[in-house]
Amino acid sequence: MRVSDFDFDLPPERIALRPASPREAAKLLLVPQQGDFADHVVADLPGLLRAGDVLVFNDTRVIPAALSGHRVGRGGAEPAIEVLLHQRLDGSRWKAFAKPGKRLQAGDRIRFGAEGRVCLLGVLDATVAEKGEAGEITLAFDFHGEILDQAIADLGRMPLPPYIEGRREQDAQDLADYQTVYADRAGAVAAPTAGLHFTRALMKQLQDIGVQEEFVTLHVGAGTFLPVKAEDTSAHRMHAEWGEVSAAVAARLRAARDAGRRVIAVGTTSLRLLESSGLQPFSGSTDIFITPGHRFTTVDALITNFHLPRSTLFMLVSAFAGLARMKQAYGHAIARGYRFYSYGDASLLFPPA
Repeated sequence: MRVSDFDFDLPPERIALRPASPREAAKLLLVPQQGDFADHVVADLPGLLRAGDVLVFNDTRVIPAALSGHRVGRGGAEPAIEVLLHQRLDGSRWKAFAKPGKRLQAGDRIRFGAEGRVCLLGVLDATVAEKGEAGEITLAFDFHGEILDQAIADLGRMPLPPYIEGRREQDAQDLADYQTVYADRAGAVAAPTAGLHFTRALMKQLQDIGVQEEFVTLHVGAGTFLPVKAEDTSAHRMHAEWGEVSAAVAARLRAARDAGRRVIAVGTTSLRLLESSGLQPFSGSTDIFITPGHRFTTVDALITNFHLPRSTLFMLVSAFAGLARMKQAYGHAIARGYRFYSYGDASLLFPPA
């Protein structure tokens, strides 16, 4: 399909720069299998779901993956290099996006950490092990394992989406706002944003009416922010992300669907991982790219935020609920003042009848 098929007009003022407070006060647009849309708030979910439903959350934890540094050993003043880690390869190596990346070459050494602000073992050094396309590099750090993780935590900053960082400064509130309340397994460089709407109190309410919770892990990469530059969806390639669905979770989800109970993915990251797993045990990388024509086999509904025009995420929701239906839903949301993107409002989508 043409990427232009997934374009729509979005007024800049609809981009949320802060989340709703409290979290469950965010708007929620119900898009049923057929019929009219319905305006709700996330706090209404206990009345929209039913006993036996299963919510599947992504329990990844966002790490401070944005680092600032400079090349060493070149002589003279070196410009700052901004690096965004996006995929861990092993205990010491990460794939990353570097800016500016054109000047970097394999073998270059980068030192992270400003004067007077270093990790507990000193500055953090890395070697450019490989150089890819579009500013992507592979960094081999001098530290390894938990020591490296601590160094990144000491020196890094939370990687807010570019459409937020370009309009305001990051602050301490973002450290809490850009993390789900159930975040557990560190490794993401972007939040699974549909989950940001859930509080412990709301999750307890859902449990009390008989809604089951399950947790999977997909370490969301920075590739989620990259624009689709191809003219046709067939020419776009997704960056790989690591995920895991345990054998126990997979078995419970299969049992739920066999019993006719609804499985509802909280976020596109949960959905992409479930579709990658086929509800079988899964541990590894996935670069699944879901566009219209994909046959969904693992879930019955999707809770997700409102996404960018021409983005892979809008392509995914269009595959799930229909392109024409989603353009109508997004038009409704814009007209009703819904807020878009990572800190924006949410939708509850059901596939066409």
